[in-house]
Amino acid sequence: MEEYQEELATIESIDSGAVYTLALKTHIGMSVQTFRYFAGWCDKIQGATIPINQARPNHNLTFTKKEPIGVCAIIIPWNYPLMMLAWKSAACLAAGNTLVLKPAQVTPLTSLKFAELSAKAGFPKGVINILPGSGGLVGQHLSEHPDVRKVGFTGSTPTGKQIMKSAAANLKKVSLELGGKSPLIIFSDCELDRAVKMGMGAVYFNKGENCIAAGRLFVEESIHDEFVTKVVEEIKKMKIGDPLDRSTDHGPQNHKAHLEKLLQYCETGVKEGATLVYGGRQVRRPGFYMEPTVFTDVEDHMYIAQEESFGPVMVISKFKNGDVDGVLRRANATEYGLASGVFTKDINKALYISEKLEAGTVFINTYNKTDVAAPFGGFKLSGFGKDLGEEALHEYLRTKAITVEY
Repeated sequence: MEEYQEELATIESIDSGAVYTLALKTHIGMSVQTFRYFAGWCDKIQGATIPINQARPNHNLTFTKKEPIGVCAIIIPWNYPLMMLAWKSAACLAAGNTLVLKPAQVTPLTSLKFAELSAKAGFPKGVINILPGSGGLVGQHLSEHPDVRKVGFTGSTPTGKQIMKSAAANLKKVSLELGGKSPLIIFSDCELDRAVKMGMGAVYFNKGENCIAAGRLFVEESIHDEFVTKVVEEIKKMKIGDPLDRSTDHGPQNHKAHLEKLLQYCETGVKEGATLVYGGRQVRRPGFYMEPTVFTDVEDHMYIAQEESFGPVMVISKFKNGDVDGVLRRANATEYGLASGVFTKDINKALYISEKLEAGTVFINTYNKTDVAAPFGGFKLSGFGKDLGEEALHEYLRTKAITVEY
């Protein structure tokens, strides 16, 4: 993968709309890191010896073994095609399993290239299998198939629920990384310029097609107007264009239907009374380009306050100065719990908030800083199970207890 990284980045950019520089550094770069990390686990999978005292006389030894589950189905989304493949496949293979991977119907190209590279790397025939097709057909059959003993899925919450129903027929193991509406709380005692930069990255990274994107920003009243002004100033500097152009900051949305959904999302925000400060329209050029968008005066009951856009739409709400517990209640008033963030110089406040936020990941004075060694996954309707880190490995293992009398 590292040898072919430039080719992979080009394919990924064409396939997903990610700007080339991001595809090379993140989509491909983190994929390589992920396989390297889990390769290090291959000879470190071990069980435990357990003292037992119920048997008399006590001439027994009990130990556990970690075993591969068997055939695993991996179903991935279209926003990070190769990286999502790597996050799940690397752990699956390190645990000793075989896999059948279904890429998203609109982004199969890097998965197919990965299959070619895996054969060149010497993987035995049948260990890695790529099966493009629709979710309703291929994904459904994989979820139901009795020989598949584990499904790892990243995608929408409704689809995740359907996969659980299908998998229940033969009680296969499931891990789900689903939708999010991640809150980002920005206090007046933060480093404002850093909060602006990171807040924009939290929303606009990868054109907003990012499962942990900050779906709602809560900005303390005393800095709200200045924050919004600075964000708009920075948006105006962004270059929107061809994702293969190395100078492009913001590429096209993945496909036409998604762009249309985003435009409808913005129309709904305006109809409900939110203030459209910037954007909200399709860029006037060929392709599925969406203007980076900013909404303010967003009330808690509004659709755009509750539902994920999965696009470059910043949704900003004020909170009263000093109202820590009040903003926490609002941040947690969502059915999702994938990620969250807080910007403040007060470490006590930051740690207090990190304990109270109902999310699988909390960022403090940063955002989007995932690492291959750190577990990643959500709470509530954002799913269960982990990608990355040691915990991901155990998603693809089963534990057997063995007792010997001597």
